[in-house]
Amino acid sequence: MDASSFLHYGLGLVLAPLLPGIVNRVKALFAGRQGKPLLQSYYDLAKLLQKSAVYSKTTTWVFRAGPIVGLATTLLALGFVPLAGSAPLCSFTADFFFVAYVLAMGRFATILAALDTGSAFEGMGASREATYSALLEPIFLVSLLGLATLSGGFSLAAALNNAASAAWATHWPALMLLVAAFFVVLLVENCRIPIDDPNTHLELTMIHEVMVLDHSGPDLAFIEYAAALKLWLYCCLLAAFAPIRIGNPILDFLAACGLAMLVAIAIGLVESTMARLRLVRIPQLIGLAGAFAALALILLRRGA
Repeated sequence: MDASSFLHYGLGLVLAPLLPGIVNRVKALFAGRQGKPLLQSYYDLAKLLQKSAVYSKTTTWVFRAGPIVGLATTLLALGFVPLAGSAPLCSFTADFFFVAYVLAMGRFATILAALDTGSAFEGMGASREATYSALLEPIFLVSLLGLATLSGGFSLAAALNNAASAAWATHWPALMLLVAAFFVVLLVENCRIPIDDPNTHLELTMIHEVMVLDHSGPDLAFIEYAAALKLWLYCCLLAAFAPIRIGNPILDFLAACGLAMLVAIAIGLVESTMARLRLVRIPQLIGLAGAFAALALILLRRGA
């Protein structure tokens, strides 16, 4: 860990809200609209932080703790993600298991906060979130295990930093499967179309958004910022499947940020060309991603 680790972590905290703006701009261009400003997420966060939170009399401290725990766990998980070949703030062997369950802890806190309201709609969203996340976590771990098998390092930093671009020449079928599987993981974890619509207001069709309907003010700002950080985290992880190493630390960082933003553009393209899936189809999509990840791991193990 060196000064660049803190610099990259800090820049990630600053740049994360830019990714939802990129997604929205791509969707607006496809729809022929002017769309929201690129920095709209920053304006929204600033506005929410200036407001007061409103709490129902039926809620307890569990409801108030949900946004704080969700943001804290996302910040902690981000500390394990290296960027542009630099060492992360934290790293140890098999730390991707820790990252997976730190993120699960944040999701668990959000689910408890939704249940604490006593709302039938929020309980419905919490049930859906728990179901899909239970299906998704093994795919997340298998995908990273495949990358670790390729690189020979069983920490998140080693797996992402040691996966050379030259591996695409010999292991491109397995890597393509891993990219496809992890992209589905990204869409599900970040509640994007075709899994969920972050802009919908129809409670019967929402998954994540229905769980945060009763949050307001700074609490909602924490939730929105944690969602942006989570999107940044997954975009950086997916971008690391095709690392670019120029040799100059500044250029390497710019290349890594550019790849993360390309992933955000890809999300916008998917949301512009696909409709939201029926809820009964989502487990089938997750199962297909799991099959891709398992097949890729088998191919990489046989070729190791």
